[in-house]
Amino acid sequence: MLLSLLLCSAFSGGARADATDRALLSQFCAPNAIAGSTCKQAKSYPSDDERGCNVTLQPQRQQGRFLATGHPLLLVSYGSDCEPHANNFGGTVVFEQVGDTYQFLGFQPGIDVDECVIAAKDGAQDVLVCLTGFMGQGIIESAVARVGFPTGSDGSFEMTYDVLLRASNSTGAFSSNVVTCTEQINYFGLSKLAAGPRPGTVVVTVSYADRETIEKACAKGFPIPKDALDHNIAPDEAFVPDAYAKRGSAVIDLSSRTATLR
Repeated sequence: MLLSLLLCSAFSGGARADATDRALLSQFCAPNAIAGSTCKQAKSYPSDDERGCNVTLQPQRQQGRFLATGHPLLLVSYGSDCEPHANNFGGTVVFEQVGDTYQFLGFQPGIDVDECVIAAKDGAQDVLVCLTGFMGQGIIESAVARVGFPTGSDGSFEMTYDVLLRASNSTGAFSSNVVTCTEQINYFGLSKLAAGPRPGTVVVTVSYADRETIEKACAKGFPIPKDALDHNIAPDEAFVPDAYAKRGSAVIDLSSRTATLR
């Protein structure tokens, strides 16, 4: 009962947040291994080694009826030194709400629930859509993805991403974004995910190159930074400096999986 009351009181901020995090951590951590929002040695961590794996709870968390059957879930973002860059150094801790209590179900490394919205209901199931991202070798990949919860015959489940819209920003690698001359549109960045104007939609802020911009880039119509010219790209590619990217928002329909600029 205490854990439920703490979670209802606050998910972030001050002493209540500290008490909430300690109550959550106590589900998989010995009391003497808890320091603030960190468990210094988590029990049953998937990639545990001889050192033990630390888990630090982040402020971001999502709560809803994400399974087709069963109890509501609480999803809490975490960081861990045991997770590699490929998993963005963390993942999600999953708790199940059973009556007035929360029970630890497990870890989902590499799944990010930092910025999400509950976009619709599929029957009794809440539909969770999140903004995800990864940076490697100067290229920032971002995506809007529906989070799936495929369930096995034994009732166990894993969290997965079903990508609805993807963007790639290469300014860190090439000092400019790169487009392919045959494509109709290229998204460079996604941010500020929110519920859309209609049920079953989400809206996201975008930077992009449309067909007009791509044609101008391929006709060498933009001034290109010298740093960009120092890099080799394919013959059918062209540079679009960030200052010439268009900006707006895109509404994503979850059923048709289409994005409409506005």
